[in-house]
Amino acid sequence: MIRIAKIEVHPEYLEEYKSFLTEEIKASLTKEPGVLTLYAMHEKDEHYKISILEVYANTTAYEAHIKTPHFLKYKTGTLKMIKSLELLDMSPILFEEKTKFQNKTN
Repeated sequence: MIRIAKIEVHPEYLEEYKSFLTEEIKASLTKEPGVLTLYAMHEKDEHYKISILEVYANTTAYEAHIKTPHFLKYKTGTLKMIKSLELLDMSPILFEEKTKFQNKTN
């Protein structure tokens, strides 16, 4: 399962939001085998516009993720900080890693 979360944070909460987000991502990646990738980034000129690329092993892993204590802490702790949230479910075209190509000889 792949999703992109597009989040706009109220600028006055940006640093506090990033602290919550960092804690949540680290906990998810270390405690949940079904959470494969979480990449959080902000727009270059508008730091309060954040996108998160989320990759889960499957829908069951995602459903388990949103019930964890660390996710619920993030979700409830950041409610007042979020101006808007858009969740985009995605379908993969191709997933490759550079390491796969570095070991090949032509």
